[in-house]
Amino acid sequence: MARRRRRPPPGSPPGHLAIDPNAPPPRIRAIRYTADAVDESEIARAAELDALRSKEGILWVDVQGLGDEGVLLEIRRIFGIHDLALADAVNAPQRPKADAYEDHALLVTRMVREGDPREPVAEQVSIVIGQRFVLTLQERYGDCLDPVRERIRTGAGRIRKLDADYLAYAILDAILDGYFPVLEDLGERLDALENRILARPSRETLAEIFQVRRLLLDLRRAMWPQRDALNVLIRDEVPWIGKKTRPFLRDTYDHAVHILEIIEGHREIAASFIDVYLSSLSNRMNEVMKVLTIIATIFIPLTFIAGVYGMNFEHMPELGWKIGYPLCWLAMLGVAAGMVVYFWRKGWLRKGE
Repeated sequence: MARRRRRPPPGSPPGHLAIDPNAPPPRIRAIRYTADAVDESEIARAAELDALRSKEGILWVDVQGLGDEGVLLEIRRIFGIHDLALADAVNAPQRPKADAYEDHALLVTRMVREGDPREPVAEQVSIVIGQRFVLTLQERYGDCLDPVRERIRTGAGRIRKLDADYLAYAILDAILDGYFPVLEDLGERLDALENRILARPSRETLAEIFQVRRLLLDLRRAMWPQRDALNVLIRDEVPWIGKKTRPFLRDTYDHAVHILEIIEGHREIAASFIDVYLSSLSNRMNEVMKVLTIIATIFIPLTFIAGVYGMNFEHMPELGWKIGYPLCWLAMLGVAAGMVVYFWRKGWLRKGE
């Protein structure tokens, strides 16, 4: 999830766009709605937004992919976006934040979606809120905002009855809700890791522990400033955020706090796994050493007997006995069997004792 920020060259003017050469070309989708009607369309050229901008109702323009500077500059012109606001949206990743400008407000957030179980998909989403419009700028194709689009199409809830700031809240709330499935998957992964550590710790398990800890650290870095940005929207008089929407933003703030609590809980569990791993490894080593010690202890008296009768003295009375050899074997087997019985009764041969 972690990646380096794209920075303009040193000495660049404010608002310089550092376009990622690997970024996909923009796909633009527009939804214009009123309380009674919805008009949804795919935009082939950014200039088409000029006509939609002047029509009645709330306009949501969703741009997925930031790989064309010309398209982005045209969108900036049509919606009157501040140079610094567009730079924050394009020169990703930025720290999540909320900024107010004269004609609009900007909210930079981080969206996390389920992808590879070992590496969730994370990207920056910038939300520009203005008079009767919301503009979302996403780094990649695909998102977790289909429930919001469906609510607009069906007229469910109050989204088509309120202003653009409520639409921005709905988008932000859906983005935060997308964290919960990812955190649930990480929780299940931690449970599986715990079982593997206790059963058979290995280097691969240790590497996965560190990978999970890194993912949780990235999620914490994304969510902590996001919570602060929500607090700014609730506490301060941010233009284009009405009083009717602030109670809903407080609910979103509670979601952010809850997500942080889950992340911190998972981080503590993952940190404790290092101690569990070392303890399990130590226990396994102790078991191996115990078995080797018992074997060596059993062979000590046998080695002594073999050593005594291996001495090359001429006058050793037992050497002349016909039954000396089998008696020596019986003595050694008896000593070994007696020691095994003794160790068993002491519990030293039983696993985990």
